[in-house]
Amino acid sequence: MEVVVLAAGQGKRMRSILPKVLQPLAGRPLLSHVLTTARAVGADRICVVYGHGGEVVRQALDAPDLAWALQEPQLGTGHAVLQALPHLQGEGTVLVLYGDVPLIGTATLQRLAAAAASDRLAILTVELAEPSGYGRIVRDPEGRVHRIVEEKDATPAERAIREVNTGILVAPLARLRDWLGRIGNNNAQQEYYLTDIIALAVGDGVEVVATHPDTEVETLGVNSKSHLAQLERLHQRAIAQRLLDDGVTLIDPTRIDVRGELICGRDVEIDVNCVFEGRVELADGVKIGANAVIREARLGPGSRVAPFSLVEGSEVGADCVIGPYARTRPGTVLLDEVHLGNFVEVKNSRIAGQSKANHLAYVGDADVGERVNIGAGTITCNYDGANKYRTIIEDDVFIGSDTQLVAPVRVGRGATLGAGTTLTKDAPEGQLTVSRAHQVSLSGWTRPKKKK
Repeated sequence: MEVVVLAAGQGKRMRSILPKVLQPLAGRPLLSHVLTTARAVGADRICVVYGHGGEVVRQALDAPDLAWALQEPQLGTGHAVLQALPHLQGEGTVLVLYGDVPLIGTATLQRLAAAAASDRLAILTVELAEPSGYGRIVRDPEGRVHRIVEEKDATPAERAIREVNTGILVAPLARLRDWLGRIGNNNAQQEYYLTDIIALAVGDGVEVVATHPDTEVETLGVNSKSHLAQLERLHQRAIAQRLLDDGVTLIDPTRIDVRGELICGRDVEIDVNCVFEGRVELADGVKIGANAVIREARLGPGSRVAPFSLVEGSEVGADCVIGPYARTRPGTVLLDEVHLGNFVEVKNSRIAGQSKANHLAYVGDADVGERVNIGAGTITCNYDGANKYRTIIEDDVFIGSDTQLVAPVRVGRGATLGAGTTLTKDAPEGQLTVSRAHQVSLSGWTRPKKKK
């Protein structure tokens, strides 16, 4: 089966410079969702018909398995599919999808393809309580699909029909080539409607069958930012339900955003307003506090992220504690039982087991050993304005508060750095290293007073 994705629409109602099919849903472009589904149904070839903002769309989502067909000017859906025909081969079937209908399901499409077999035209229809704006399915007295009439061309009786066309269909490729060559534009819009092939199929004696989606949400398109927001909530609610079904505890299922892939073990608990981006793995017993953002990260069993923390591009071991108000940046590796407290930032560093930085610290480009205590106000000075350097802190080191480690520098095993130290040379193991100005008290000194 070959797939044609119609993605040439301008999307004026979006009121955005960004082409409609690149508008984000759950962190990914609308068209990306459709392409993922097309690949999931086993498409032999995928052709994207593009138009408005074309090169931007192509550059954003181009891949080796995609062909691109430019529709210029845009003269309707039938005209759009016609542009794709030179890129299609063989005598199999063609599935037509839409770049602004992102939530169409794989199971629904597989059922549609099975209904089409190799010699029937299969269309996806849905019954709506409020069908305004959709083409209506007109059936003959025996209940067979006879034709589709667009709302602007429909009679009052036809407008009362609740079964509507989703636009998604599967057709034999050879037949489709013939039908597209025969459709006209004698309608209110003076466009070439893809839906006109239904009447041609009936006239040619080709059976037209209709199947229905698993849920109405699958067929919803996006034409405005309001539609986009509605679909986002529906999609996130469906994700939340799947997580609940898998045993994840969601304190409030209406307040979670998954913008990628979230994989959870047993007894995972997620508080309100958390955002998960990219691929995130939460092992057994992980707890995520309120308002946390987890991006491209793996958290080991029993680890906890306290509220208002950002974990990005990080590998976190078992029984770690991060936050509140902590940040781990890409390249961070925390081994088991590491504690990062409030206002601690770690970047491109490896921190070994049972080490802790409980408050107000920056650890960048560092290798930290086991059982290290990093005092409040400690920073690794890893950047000289042009180059980055690493700091090595060996096992069992105690670093006093308000210490600066000017990289490259090494702190030996079991060493202690006194509070307020600025370390510019290696500190020997097992010794106390202190770097402070001489303390002076001035008698008779008076504090300046504010002038009247």
